[in-house]
Amino acid sequence: MPRSHASLPRLYVEFDLAAGTSLTLGKDQSLYLAAVLRKAVGDDVVLFNGRDGAWLCRLTSDSKKSVTLETIERIAPQTPPSDLWYGFAPLKSERLDYVIQKAVEMGVGTIQPVMTQFTQLHRLKPERLSANAIEAAEQCEVLNVPTIAPEVGLGPLLESWSDVHGDRKLIFADEGEASSSPVAALEQLRGQRIGLIIGPEGGFSPAEREKLHALPFVIPISLGPRILRADTAAVAALAVIQAIIGDWR
Repeated sequence: MPRSHASLPRLYVEFDLAAGTSLTLGKDQSLYLAAVLRKAVGDDVVLFNGRDGAWLCRLTSDSKKSVTLETIERIAPQTPPSDLWYGFAPLKSERLDYVIQKAVEMGVGTIQPVMTQFTQLHRLKPERLSANAIEAAEQCEVLNVPTIAPEVGLGPLLESWSDVHGDRKLIFADEGEASSSPVAALEQLRGQRIGLIIGPEGGFSPAEREKLHALPFVIPISLGPRILRADTAAVAALAVIQAIIGDWR
């Protein structure tokens, strides 16, 4: 999206976006624009839906219950969705929000909670995960909101991996690989479909690590000589992947 529009509010919407159309926002988004941001008739905002690119739109009514806009022009074409799968053991409260937000910023296409032996949180609210993903997409100017896949146990995930994900490789951030560099391991995966799995605070259990190491589609990598918090490990691993074989190249 042109940086000339970076100061405008960005909202994710479900409806189609096209030239010459009038759009009416729902109550929550209308209240946000009219009451919180104090936008009025004639002000501009940017809308996107993950399908039609980013559109410059102008308010034609500023009711706090129902804001109406007209599309002015498309200011950015739709980008293709990311194929990067990211699985993580859910963390508590704000750290869970952080993990979702950073995954969106780092270009993940699918986010899936994975329940492990040491997982801290066992009751998830999918709507909260989705809301955090949408908010992050609005703030960081991406045009795709990642899919939030249903939570799954680590065992069933691994057992069904090839059936569900085909030839996708699963990168495993392993504390036991601390003496090795991730660069060589990742470079061998260039051009392949990949996923990343990050364990909980306390790491994977010995039995889980043994199972992961035994699978041919799992690629263990190191994240350095220090033990990282799970949320830090997620950002570090995604950064390494995007820098070496992802869309930072």
